[in-house]
Amino acid sequence: MRLEPDVILANRLADAAGEVIRPYFRQLTSVEAKPDRSPVTAADTAAEEVMRRILKQDRPADGVIGEELGFERLGAGRIWVLDPIDGTRAFIAGRPIFGTLIALVVDGQPVLGVIDQPISGERWIGQIGSWPSTTLNGRRVQVRPCRALAEAHLATTSPMLFSRSGHAAFARIARASRDTILGGDCHNYAMLASGQLDLVMEEGLKVHDWAALVPVVAGAGGVMTDWRGQPLRLGAMGAVLAAGDARVHAEALERI
Repeated sequence: MRLEPDVILANRLADAAGEVIRPYFRQLTSVEAKPDRSPVTAADTAAEEVMRRILKQDRPADGVIGEELGFERLGAGRIWVLDPIDGTRAFIAGRPIFGTLIALVVDGQPVLGVIDQPISGERWIGQIGSWPSTTLNGRRVQVRPCRALAEAHLATTSPMLFSRSGHAAFARIARASRDTILGGDCHNYAMLASGQLDLVMEEGLKVHDWAALVPVVAGAGGVMTDWRGQPLRLGAMGAVLAAGDARVHAEALERI
């Protein structure tokens, strides 16, 4: 699959979103709550709007799923999935570990993903079906080997986001791992792709939370599935497990 034109477009989307987001960073004057009680800011909405304008001009036949502004043309074979600020709580707190997530989904499968951190200027881009393909600012990155869960550095955004049964599964894995890092949102998956973490486990994610992460992790040589070990496609439940080493992924699945 030839994705070079889409990579160019994804970079333009990330550039445009970053230009909108940066002036708001540590300058927010108000925060609103969505119906699910999660926070949203003017930066979230404005960044998604600018990306949608570009897509409307350059890819008018493609579908769009966005966290803030809903969906268009869900029946299209190509769908762009946008999360203008993944980690809005971190953004509100002035912590530069949030990210803009951009994914291209073709026939239900994420094939291109971008994690962009507009404050640090770090951008990870990954593609499915080509390894190694994930880059950080144009330089190839890859996961690190990890022989066993007992040696793994595990990360999750917050244990409070798990269901009761999900939290029990997470606790089993956390007790068996070397240590646990909390916080990070999409940044955890970028660090896994760069060889800094070994395992990320989360529950309750929506498609805009995980679609861009799958190609970044896979393109760096990692594995990312749902908790049953199945590939993540449109319609998948939001319980995800990402690992740099397939041996750790398999061991964690057993404990789930």
